[in-house]
Amino acid sequence: MRERLAEVGALMVRDHMPGPHRELFGKLPFVLVGSVDAQGQPHASLLAGAPGFMHARDARTLAIDAPAHASDPLSRALRVGASIGLLGLEPHTRRRNRVNGVVSALHAHGFEVAVQQSFGNCPKYIQAREAHWVGAARADELRVVRGDRLDAAALALVRSTDTYFIASSVPPRQIGADSAHGVDVSHRGGKPGFVRVDRGADGVDTLVVPDFVGNNLFNTLGNLSLNPRAGLLFVDFDGGGLLQLSVDTEILWQGRDVAGFAGAQRVLRHRVREMLRFDGAAALRWGAAQQSPFLQATGCWTAA
Repeated sequence: MRERLAEVGALMVRDHMPGPHRELFGKLPFVLVGSVDAQGQPHASLLAGAPGFMHARDARTLAIDAPAHASDPLSRALRVGASIGLLGLEPHTRRRNRVNGVVSALHAHGFEVAVQQSFGNCPKYIQAREAHWVGAARADELRVVRGDRLDAAALALVRSTDTYFIASSVPPRQIGADSAHGVDVSHRGGKPGFVRVDRGADGVDTLVVPDFVGNNLFNTLGNLSLNPRAGLLFVDFDGGGLLQLSVDTEILWQGRDVAGFAGAQRVLRHRVREMLRFDGAAALRWGAAQQSPFLQATGCWTAA
């Protein structure tokens, strides 16, 4: 696997955005963002705007004209020189491209990213649903809820979801860098209900998620094997809400849950430390989902 990654990675990961990648980001109404706060906690966020709110100034610079909400940890993580991870996803065509880099400029309506890595991802496990920009939510329509465990609304969303996003990072000392983290944000998909929630006797919630065969680049799993802290993002595709979770992640390569869930190569256990829920935050509305054909070979927790 190491030999394959050394060969394939050099071909797939570029230090600039090729034309098709620039074209994709330029037509999207939203982008997923991975950041790291001052305490080293990764966070996954969503920024939205009318198509065109992202545009490549050149092959190595991507401008994003969308401010983060003041309560979103991204708003405090954005500073010149900070590492950033971006996922451009077009669910209805199942296209996705990744950009990792550093914040090169800040302005009143957003920021710019100096591209260090640009690469595509396979379409596996993406549910086809179309997103439409409907305009920014009014301040009086937005409700922010915090906690150290899932409340009823968050629990319902997590247990019914078919998609979530995960931000992971590696501290500079572990990758030989002088100052910047290695930050990444990625997609995870499954049949509705593929995320199980276990509530321990201590009141702590743990999300148990099967992990299926992907493109074998191990961006997320590689980070998590060095740094278990991660940030999760769940999207309420019906109501426009967002749920951010700060978690500690354990990767299980074998055991009852791995063996019992059809298609699982491993299981991720996300232990929740903090919840941040935004009601009505996303200025997007989503069409009905068409399940990924790759999910036919996977199971469900009831059968497991």
